[in-house]
Amino acid sequence: MLRARSTIFPEKEMENDVKKITLAVCAAMLCTSAFSCGNTDRGTGTGHMFDVPLLGDPESLDPQFASDPSSATVIKNLYSGLMMTDSSGAVKCCNAESYDISEDGTVYTFTLRQDNYWFYDTNSDDVIDDEECFNVTAEDYVFALQRVLDPKMQSPYAEEFSCIKGASEIAEGLISAESAEVYAVDRYTLMIVLEHPCAEFLRLLCSAGAYPCNKEFFLSTKGRYGLDDRSVMSNGAFYVRQWFYDPYGVNNILFMRRNGKNWTDDYEIAPSYLSFYIQRSEEEVRAAFKDESIECFTSMSSSPYNPKKYYIEGIPATTLGLIFNPEDKYYSNLSLRMALAKSIDRDSLESQLKSDVQCARGVIPPAVSVLGRSYRELSSDRQFDEFDKEKALELYAQAKQELGTESIETVKILVNAETVDSGYLHSLSQRWQELFGSYIGIEDVTAEQFEERIAAGDYSIALYPVRGELPLGSSCLRQFETVERLRSEETDELGLTEKVMSCPDPSELVEAYTSAERELLGQYTFIPLFYKNSYLIADRDNEQIVYDPFTGAVDYRQALNYS
Repeated sequence: MLRARSTIFPEKEMENDVKKITLAVCAAMLCTSAFSCGNTDRGTGTGHMFDVPLLGDPESLDPQFASDPSSATVIKNLYSGLMMTDSSGAVKCCNAESYDISEDGTVYTFTLRQDNYWFYDTNSDDVIDDEECFNVTAEDYVFALQRVLDPKMQSPYAEEFSCIKGASEIAEGLISAESAEVYAVDRYTLMIVLEHPCAEFLRLLCSAGAYPCNKEFFLSTKGRYGLDDRSVMSNGAFYVRQWFYDPYGVNNILFMRRNGKNWTDDYEIAPSYLSFYIQRSEEEVRAAFKDESIECFTSMSSSPYNPKKYYIEGIPATTLGLIFNPEDKYYSNLSLRMALAKSIDRDSLESQLKSDVQCARGVIPPAVSVLGRSYRELSSDRQFDEFDKEKALELYAQAKQELGTESIETVKILVNAETVDSGYLHSLSQRWQELFGSYIGIEDVTAEQFEERIAAGDYSIALYPVRGELPLGSSCLRQFETVERLRSEETDELGLTEKVMSCPDPSELVEAYTSAERELLGQYTFIPLFYKNSYLIADRDNEQIVYDPFTGAVDYRQALNYS
């Protein structure tokens, strides 16, 4: 798909001369790059133009629909919502000036700031004209949430916002999305009614699904909303100036400029420009970082970068655990799975691990925060440690009796070699052989082979990654209800996310999460082994680039550069 701004590059010229478009885009980029460098305040680190990558062309800049990391990064810098999280992970007001929650916890009333504006760039210059701006109102949030709940939208956020009153009836097609209990009381007052109290709700409102959507503009795009640079508006820190993508060409870019209209002095937007280079593979991204064409990137691996030379932030957002084929002759047996779980001495294993992983005893990774602190600090996963050698042997013998066999046949753990070093499993394999007298090997495969084998049921045991789609404990738990290879009749019956989402008070979330983890672990369909880091890797000249490993979004709004 070829995208370019039609006011600068008419469609008929696009079709006839792609090369001219690419050259024109590059020329514009060079001009603005020179302009931004001249306006950089090196003393404060502000005013910089960040040259950064997108791994793949964004699928859409529609915040109610997009879910891929490239889209999430642009959307994070393009829009803003009622609420936001600060550097500690605590929730605070953004476009909401204030809010009130009813005594029963089901009615949220937001008073909106009156200085948040939609901006649609109708000119080719870098001037934000007043006639191009108009206020974001309560109706824009009403329309956005109606779109999320509308089953025709197939929004990835629909399940997350199912706590809104009327959502279940809308999902079943009994009432229209317009019947959701979300109201514009007046121009700057928004009311949202919930089916039940939900301690996660304010944090949910920080997500892209709750960003506003202007109905009039949406309809004017005639089905193209978020698909090109003429079909997006900004109410956030930056706006899109150019979006050019040719799947067969080079110099694919998405260029954004700071929107100084929207932010107050207590949250100053630091960069002047964001210049995204759209790359086709992580190999291309790493090559661009090596030749200094870009200033940072994200990855599941920090190798081979030296932390003395680069800024490297590892965020433990993924839990890797053993899953079992429910049709397997042996490992469909509960006693056998329990024997494996109780045979794992994680204290001994911990000393053999490198910095990219740590031992996991729980399901929810440390990157999930509650009340501004890591959940794992508030609820240690050591309470779930089950290491008991004698009990493991007893259960193993019981399993063989239940299965009517004298020995358990050799199997291999299927491992995506691109996710984690399988060497971490060798000591476990050796331990199992010594303890049980049966061999459990390891089979490394590519990411593509891993997915194919899991989908086909061609495995006995696999090391599977669990990561929420949002930085919420409920989102991690929801994977066991929505991801086919993690689901089971036992976990379906638990109703874990429903219980957590019905938790009435944030102070009770820790207990609710912990209880849900304990119930899930008690099914022995997922045995956690490692918390795995996702990485932000940047030049040392850069500071305050914020990476969300759950959505994949990189937030440059307060990023500083001192080069």
